[in-house]
Amino acid sequence: MSPAPLPLPARLLRLVLDDDLDAALAAGLMDYVPADGDDAQLPGYPDLPARLLHAQQQLQRAWDARDRYRQRSQRLARRAAERDARRAPPAPTPTVKPALPPAAAAILARAKAKAAGKPPA
Repeated sequence: MSPAPLPLPARLLRLVLDDDLDAALAAGLMDYVPADGDDAQLPGYPDLPARLLHAQQQLQRAWDARDRYRQRSQRLARRAAERDARRAPPAPTPTVKPALPPAAAAILARAKAKAAGKPPA
């Protein structure tokens, strides 16, 4: 004959004390709400509700920190990509002959006009 199963809060506390948080979560740790008489369900642990609430708070705080870390990582990656895009050299343009400086263009125009005005030799 097996011993009678423990009430849910007592089972949750046993799992938390055994550091089996995965099993405690699966058993409903995050859904636990203290009720009258929970403090008397497990002899030697009158602080059962407080311990379960503390475990809930610790897990929630850890999950929130993990979410913040992931968001920060995504934000830093996005900023790095934007910075790299700004630093990237511009896309190559089709080869265009460089324009002549204004002084050279004027000299060339005078030479063409002079050559056009002279009779062929």
